[in-house]
Amino acid sequence: MTGAMEARRYVFLDPDGTQGRDWLYVIVRASTGICYEQQYGGTATRSGHVEGYLVPVRSDPALAELRTFFERHLRGAGAEGRSWPEDDVRRLRGAVAKVVFWESAAEPEGVDGRGPRTLELDASRLGDLDEAWVPVLTADGPGVLVWQNSD
Repeated sequence: MTGAMEARRYVFLDPDGTQGRDWLYVIVRASTGICYEQQYGGTATRSGHVEGYLVPVRSDPALAELRTFFERHLRGAGAEGRSWPEDDVRRLRGAVAKVVFWESAAEPEGVDGRGPRTLELDASRLGDLDEAWVPVLTADGPGVLVWQNSD
């Protein structure tokens, strides 16, 4: 760089839907200049973006529970403006906790103390919560858990 901040870059996740249904990512919020865009909200087809870095994660049980919750329990209609009953929050908290996230380090040599941690539903951001867009807390800070939207 020449000293001036370059423009942000926007990367749309799975823009043509050919990535399949088994992907699960966490976007950790950070000043990176890269914004990841995602279609979410079931048939409400909302679109959002978050600046940060992308971490692929895997949890077939969590993904299955999240799909069941949003596609069957909420009927794939999205959750914008929804109030969240405690039973729903408990179910989502349990599903999210099944996702393992490996803490990163600022330096390659800084591996001591790093390891697997489970994600946590970020209850302070329930207003942002929707299908394929779940606010979470990671070992690296706040983020968003995303997967292929059902619409």
